[in-house]
Amino acid sequence: MGLFTGLLTLPLAPVRGVTWLAETLVTQAEERLYDPGRINAELQGLADRVADGELTEEEAAAAEDELFERLIEGRRRAASLGGAGG
Repeated sequence: MGLFTGLLTLPLAPVRGVTWLAETLVTQAEERLYDPGRINAELQGLADRVADGELTEEEAAAAEDELFERLIEGRRRAASLGGAGG
């Protein structure tokens, strides 16, 4: 029965491959987006840009708020994954 099912669903193989690829890319993008090390580096970059006069304090504060939200969301996701896996 497995061979028969495999033959019947063979035309869907490209769709399954594209779906797998899309899911993998989303996972990797989210890992990079919520990576604490990357967020810390971006925070340091903001501080450097303020020190160089490229950003105002208000602009930096708004950008910091966004980065802190990403950090909190990343920790929330990590906690939910850790709780679901255990």
